[in-house]
Amino acid sequence: MDRTGVGKVCLALPAATLDHPFGDDHDAYKVGGRMFAIVGGMGGLSFKVSDIAFAVLTEDGRARPAPYLARAKWVHLENPADWPDDELATHLEIAHGLVAAKLPKTQRAALGLG
Repeated sequence: MDRTGVGKVCLALPAATLDHPFGDDHDAYKVGGRMFAIVGGMGGLSFKVSDIAFAVLTEDGRARPAPYLARAKWVHLENPADWPDDELATHLEIAHGLVAAKLPKTQRAALGLG
């Protein structure tokens, strides 16, 4: 999946927004003002994962811990095009859900996130 594909998947998720807090060459996808995925200027992709997914993906070498965000259980893919589109889309949906679940209940309700 390329940068455009990542954007389409992320922006199709409920209450997802696009921001550029690190400059125009970095796309940060957010829900409720909190990031769940970032596409870097050179095309790499970082996103939030569960504790178990972090262990599995980093131990088998499919992803590496994301710079600056690894302790929060984010992984980094150098080339997201190497992954099957449906699998990557599923990971992005999960990342969105993990971040949305941590939002305050009133904010989730205001965003229509149940």
